[in-house]
Amino acid sequence: MSNVLLAEMTPNPTLGIIIFTLGGLAGAVFYLPFKKVKNWAWESYWLVYALFALLIVPWALALVQSPNVLSVLKVSPTNVLAYCFICGVGWGIGGLTWGLMIRYLGVGLGLAVGCGLCSAAGTLIPPILAGNLGSLYGTPAANMSLVGVAVSIVGIVLVGMAGMSKEGELSEEQKKKAVAEFDFKKGITVAIFSGLMSSAMSIGLQGGSKIEELALTTAPVTSVAWKGMPVLVVVLLGGFMVNFLWCLFLNFKNKTTGDYTKPNTPLLGNIVFSGIAGAIWCSQFICFKTGEPQMGDRGYIGWAVLMASAILFSSLLGVLLGEWKGTSSKTRGLLATGLAVLVLSSVIAGYSGKLKKTDITSPAIPTEIQQAVPAVPQIPAQ
Repeated sequence: MSNVLLAEMTPNPTLGIIIFTLGGLAGAVFYLPFKKVKNWAWESYWLVYALFALLIVPWALALVQSPNVLSVLKVSPTNVLAYCFICGVGWGIGGLTWGLMIRYLGVGLGLAVGCGLCSAAGTLIPPILAGNLGSLYGTPAANMSLVGVAVSIVGIVLVGMAGMSKEGELSEEQKKKAVAEFDFKKGITVAIFSGLMSSAMSIGLQGGSKIEELALTTAPVTSVAWKGMPVLVVVLLGGFMVNFLWCLFLNFKNKTTGDYTKPNTPLLGNIVFSGIAGAIWCSQFICFKTGEPQMGDRGYIGWAVLMASAILFSSLLGVLLGEWKGTSSKTRGLLATGLAVLVLSSVIAGYSGKLKKTDITSPAIPTEIQQAVPAVPQIPAQ
């Protein structure tokens, strides 16, 4: 137990930021393997993706890295499990429209808007729900964390402005060439809904602290780095239920149940590429939960870093895919500025972690000693 406490008292914010950034990269590129799926309806490859992303991969990793996961879930408070599961359901509803958002807006603009809203809500709501509003400000580290979140939102707005500028500059033919089903009005509506609902993932992942405590104390104990895995599988299970049932419904409604046995279709390839997309997608939240312990009690800023990184990499990917081809220097300038501000937000987040680390390593009187020392009697005012 003392080793666990020691590990929690000596975080490594730099490593945490790197882990969050890698998670953002995974969140930006997960959609690419779907381009290799042939002759399947959306609901068919999304169902296979959901199986891997929300069930197979997280549970396989949890069983390996968190040997007490089943025991922990058995003894976890029912209300905490239900809370995390319901948050997963909320995220699942938003996640269903994530693919539509990318379909209508493209990878670059779609993820910028969706992740931006998800970032703001997912960063600020969990501390408020936990009653830790005061932790968002007051100390140099907390204030700098808040600045980092604000800067990331500015970067997100700039990227969104670049997207709106692009909308006004390109002809319908140019838009369709880069994004086959481009529709800004539909896309922005879906992105707002999807982004806000998807923030439930952050709320659920950060709402399972009791489960994480049990993971660290129930034999055989889970290491601090992987204590979030039991929480992750519960949240993702809620998301899986929504995605699985909806895709199955669409399979029957659209008569696409035959996709899984359709002749003259690369069935194995479709399953493999859909599964790869799921594994990559799941990696971003594995990174989020393993990066949290490195940030101490500033772990909540990891969501902003994760989303900012996803926007950064997805925007760069959009450039490589030609989604910004034909736009003006003004639009490209807005995009470049927005991406630079997002990078700056990650730097600020890293610096806030450094400030927190300095606070942690500063000499302090243990609480037990403070309680043992009798209070100095007050002299009444004359």
